[in-house]
Amino acid sequence: MDQSRKSTDLIYGSIAKSIFWFSIPLLIGNLFQQLYNTVDAYVVGNYVSKQALAAVGASSPITNMLIGFFMGLATGAGVVIAQYYGANDRKRLKQSIHSSAALTLVMAIFLTILGVLLTNPLLHLIGIPADVFPESSTYLTIYFGGITFALIYNMGAGVLRAIGDSKRPLYFLVVACLTNIVLDLLFVRVFHMGVAGAAIATDISQALSALLVCIVLMKSDEVYALKVKDIRFHLPILKRIITIGLPTALQQSIVSLSNVVVQSYVNAFGSDVVAGYSATIRIDGFVNLPLQSFNMAITTFVGQNIGAKRFDRVKRGSKIALWMTFAVVGAMAIFLFFFGKNVISIFNSDPAVVEAGWKMLFAFITCYIVLPIVQIYNGVLRGAGKSSIPMYIMVFNFVILRQIYLAIMTHITNDVFFVFFGWPVTWISAAIMFMIYYHKVKWLPEQ
Repeated sequence: MDQSRKSTDLIYGSIAKSIFWFSIPLLIGNLFQQLYNTVDAYVVGNYVSKQALAAVGASSPITNMLIGFFMGLATGAGVVIAQYYGANDRKRLKQSIHSSAALTLVMAIFLTILGVLLTNPLLHLIGIPADVFPESSTYLTIYFGGITFALIYNMGAGVLRAIGDSKRPLYFLVVACLTNIVLDLLFVRVFHMGVAGAAIATDISQALSALLVCIVLMKSDEVYALKVKDIRFHLPILKRIITIGLPTALQQSIVSLSNVVVQSYVNAFGSDVVAGYSATIRIDGFVNLPLQSFNMAITTFVGQNIGAKRFDRVKRGSKIALWMTFAVVGAMAIFLFFFGKNVISIFNSDPAVVEAGWKMLFAFITCYIVLPIVQIYNGVLRGAGKSSIPMYIMVFNFVILRQIYLAIMTHITNDVFFVFFGWPVTWISAAIMFMIYYHKVKWLPEQ
């Protein structure tokens, strides 16, 4: 292995240090990614209305549903790239990068058209309150008009992370997020453009991050350089990307679709609860940042080490990542237990909104500690190419079981707390299934 590669390889040296230092830029990057929608929610919640806050929150499950499918495919591409990089297979590495770029362009056209066409039908389907509908429709339509930029950035960042470079995607995201904050305040506070201004700010910021990642990949002299003339599908590579990525894509989009249905249960409680839900889901997003970061880190770590046939490092790395995640998420849960209401009030200080948000947050806090098991074992299995197993587990628990729980609970109680507890119940059941599979089934390749 070339000495010059060691800065991005995860197959050498201390496992704990490799995972930790690779995950830190991911964590900060995810923080700024979360700030995109959080800033939108904060600005419209404080400078427009609680209905505008509810509109931004109600839009999230729909955007996540469509983008989640692409991100699943991008995960498959990242695993393939990481494994070829770990194996030092330059030819297939180049083919996998250019096939991923071609896939991104096709998906960008598809999701733009689909997102714009489905916005209003989906909002009607989930029963968005009448006082929230117009602003939700405006936000989503504008957002999907610029979704191409989000896809290009995420695929480009995925290529860099797959080869072990988690720093430059972070830099681009920081620049884009700061731009989003400035434009949000400018368009909403100064120009009084409402939720339309927040959506336009997000599109412009994502366009900037897409431009930056494209410049890096296209100007690079490294083996992972992106050449426009070479962008095409290499069918064996594409088949492998889809084989690994499609289960994750289906998992993410189906889970997100389930969340759209869940949103309909929340909508039935009125705009105060929808606004509280919107604020809390943003806070929950921050709790999930370390989970997502260690998940991405362990996926790349496992992919590279399996590609390099360093099987001894895989399980040790999994255990270390799990304990790191336990420590971070546990600390965040304790903080929110004492200061959760204060954090919710940042988004909207209306007592009814804060109370609704706290019921949801308290339900979550009680079981946050099981989420590291779900996310780390999920990432390990994806990195090993066993992406269908996480799909089955996540879809069963976060879609089927959660819907059954909510359907029953909404018929026997009017207390929204017990509705929100549907999330922790399904986290626990998913964690149990992941532990059984990880410890009882042979999932590593033959050594």
